[in-house]
Amino acid sequence: ITELTVPGTRFPLEMARDADAGSNSLLTYQLATNPSFSLILDENPGGKKQPELVLEKALDREKQSSFELVLMAVDGGEPARSGTVQVRINVTDANDNQPVFSKKVYEARAEENLPAGSLVLQVVATDADAGSNGRVFYSFGNVPDGVRRLFTVDSDSGEVRSVGPLDFEEKNKYIFGLEARDGGGLTSHCEVQIDVTDVNDNAPDITILSLSSPVPEDAPAGTVVALLKVRDRDSGENGQVSCELSGEAPLSIVASSGGSYKHRVTVVARDRGRPALWSSRELVLEVSDVNDTAPVFEEAAYSAYVAENNAAGALVLRVQARDADAGANGRVSY
Repeated sequence: ITELTVPGTRFPLEMARDADAGSNSLLTYQLATNPSFSLILDENPGGKKQPELVLEKALDREKQSSFELVLMAVDGGEPARSGTVQVRINVTDANDNQPVFSKKVYEARAEENLPAGSLVLQVVATDADAGSNGRVFYSFGNVPDGVRRLFTVDSDSGEVRSVGPLDFEEKNKYIFGLEARDGGGLTSHCEVQIDVTDVNDNAPDITILSLSSPVPEDAPAGTVVALLKVRDRDSGENGQVSCELSGEAPLSIVASSGGSYKHRVTVVARDRGRPALWSSRELVLEVSDVNDTAPVFEEAAYSAYVAENNAAGALVLRVQARDADAGANGRVSY
């Protein structure tokens, strides 16, 4: 009997036979008490009573899959004689149960850059039906194409695995639906939430916002000559950056055209990840001259002998002074 059979449905049973004659062969039937079934006797044209089993209550195979009943036939003789037969009722399955997920929401954490094919989580749905009605298949619900490019779900096991590399900096949380469908077409749904955790895979980025060049050579200590912006796309300690000047002598002097000078300095930005990532940027500062040096003669004193009656304009001696400043500041006149 299928479990969807409507209460009140009748099932004719085999009639008993009695070899006696007359009242000794008149039969009546009795059914052992069972709340799900009852017995009625339907008299046929020959006057014999046909036993019929009547379903009293709706069946549920998942609660009780079979019934054992005892049918007794009693004749009309004195003393009465009886015979019994066992009636076994098997309740056949109907697809009246949909799959049920073990959770409404499944949560998982996955590191970014997870290798393709890695297991992220597994969903489980059960179906109380039997056979193909109870076999569950898993699939994506109505999800964006971006989810399908990054994740896949095994239709038989419910395993959700990564397809492509995750990127925390691009997106750090994915929420999508999964569907469980049984062999009879009934479905149920659950939600999957995957948090992508950060990996220190981005080095700091240094941007020069402003650079004051040239810098006068007499600029006081503490003068701001450059403004930098340092950014690390990672989060937490992976994105916390400290800056320093590299080398024991962070400033190096390089001569440039026009008699001026340039200073080179290297800024190093390092994050706090493990292992730490770093990047560097070189700044070139041109130093402008200030007239802070007086001319200096090559000799402290000059002496010369001059003959009398010398001609006007004759060379007596040559003096020379030098000035360490650049450009006009270093040109000397006498």
